[in-house]
Amino acid sequence: MAPESAKHVYGPVPSRRLGLSLGVDIVPLKTCSLNCIYCQLGRTTALTVDRRAYTPVEAVTADVATALHERPTPDFITISGSGEPTLHSRLGELIDRIRTVTHLPVAIITNGSLLWLAEVRADCAKADVVLPSLDAGDQDTFARVNRPHPEVTFTRVVSGLKAFRREYDGQIWLEVFLVRGVNDTEEAVRAIARVVADVKPDRVQLNTAVRPTAEAGLEPVSAERLAELAGLFEPPGEVIADYHRPHVAARESGRVEEILEMLTRRPATVEDLASGLGLRREDVTRWVMELKRAGRIGTEVRSGKRYYFPSPGAR
Repeated sequence: MAPESAKHVYGPVPSRRLGLSLGVDIVPLKTCSLNCIYCQLGRTTALTVDRRAYTPVEAVTADVATALHERPTPDFITISGSGEPTLHSRLGELIDRIRTVTHLPVAIITNGSLLWLAEVRADCAKADVVLPSLDAGDQDTFARVNRPHPEVTFTRVVSGLKAFRREYDGQIWLEVFLVRGVNDTEEAVRAIARVVADVKPDRVQLNTAVRPTAEAGLEPVSAERLAELAGLFEPPGEVIADYHRPHVAARESGRVEEILEMLTRRPATVEDLASGLGLRREDVTRWVMELKRAGRIGTEVRSGKRYYFPSPGAR
């Protein structure tokens, strides 16, 4: 099993956006300000805008230092993970501490929903690249797609993105996530594009539901359609959706079987599985949910932790 000191860090893993990325996970699983219908980690279980020190920054920094010593050198240190990282009240301090152990660039992957708060903008401004999201051009679509905490409104999100652009000299790579039949009409995308033009990001990156989503039945926008819609944006959008993922079923199946094999030895949490198999916590969560939906594993909460174990027929 991986050392305990690595529990806040995963990878490095290949990223279509950031090359080889060392992930840093600083908030509990599915603690978020949004409950997006397309989230690959499932529904949000702790919908909040409460900024707290969810993890000790000293321990996280030590994890980063250990990983950089023991693992391949990444292109980016990426603060993201299994919840909304800007909910961490010591995010800015963490970035400062990371810079004491490495000169590698720091990226933050965020839903952008809290940038209307000055302290969040100040924290994010310490990163080299910030990758926020914008999936709607109006309040109704925002509510339908992102299902925000009541204090997070479309107006606040847009004002936060614009304010951050005015204050921040680094790179902003804005992700737009489109779902077929939900926010992919030309009218809906033009509305998003008008807001994006005001935000003035350095890049616009289009994504869609090629992975399992929080809500069943959501369909991806085709690659050809995304390429057409990319031209509506300024700057023109880049299609980052990984359409090849559905064609790597054998590799995905192998990972699922590895998880099931480990569970046959003893019950384990998502964190146990991720560290024991050297996998990203997001990916383990997705595969565990697939196994659970298929009835191959069960779950039980013990001492406040959720453990998974094979169902009788899967042993």
